[in-house]
Amino acid sequence: MYLFDTHTHFDVPEYDDRRDEFNTSAYHNGVRHLVLIGYLARYFDRMVNIKQYADTHYPIIHHLACGLHPLYIREHGDDDLIVLDNYLKSYPNIAIGEIGLDTYPNELKDEMIYEKQKHFFIEQIQFSKQYDLPILLHIRKSHADVLKILKTQKYNANNQGGIAHSFSGGENEALSFVKMGFKIGITGQITNPNAKKLRQAVKTVYDKYGISSFVIETDCPDMMPLPCQHGDNYFNEPKNLIHVINELSVLFDMDKEKLSYELWQNSNDALKTNFAYSDKMIAK
Repeated sequence: MYLFDTHTHFDVPEYDDRRDEFNTSAYHNGVRHLVLIGYLARYFDRMVNIKQYADTHYPIIHHLACGLHPLYIREHGDDDLIVLDNYLKSYPNIAIGEIGLDTYPNELKDEMIYEKQKHFFIEQIQFSKQYDLPILLHIRKSHADVLKILKTQKYNANNQGGIAHSFSGGENEALSFVKMGFKIGITGQITNPNAKKLRQAVKTVYDKYGISSFVIETDCPDMMPLPCQHGDNYFNEPKNLIHVINELSVLFDMDKEKLSYELWQNSNDALKTNFAYSDKMIAK
């Protein structure tokens, strides 16, 4: 089985001492591509450095997706949009992410802060059109407003690609994003039997649209799959993507190898790429 981790924060410094080890273990567990996701402009250079190192040292292909995360909206300034624009021009980004709206923390519900989130979201949608890149959505407690903005901005994910990352909405919201052409990003949270809302939304989408609606992700270092949570170990890593496959295989009653192939192709669709489902990689 070959796996495509569509959403990681594998560039964070907490991985520095063990990144080589984690890359090796991820490779041995089937991971062949992973995406480094942006959140603050001051860390874009770190993402680039990790990718450039990976290009010559790791068998797993690393991809850039620079973007300005809504959770950190109070730290973003208009100059950060200029920085993002420059990185999109200068480096081979596979997508723009993660972007969107977030009203989960109470302080982000402030009207001025929320309007600033919307402004940055719209500006980054415009970048996605300008550079013909998919968008990777971060959405918490704001699904209706994200859908409204996407429609107002005439964003067509069927043509341009995109992922509703770490989906946390309900059944109707999930169906709405899939209808717009987005793939639903599933993390290790699916392994938790108590995540009933998520599991029901995923099953509802599967029953209506089939496997074509999904991609998988670790969102590491967050979203540790339940089978890996033991002792004080809550630090997720790319190799744990295998647990998402295992759970979906049971949930969808599908052979794991067939499932991994379909999810790989879905990742290609979402990211507008054409990576072969193959182990023919150059060992570094």
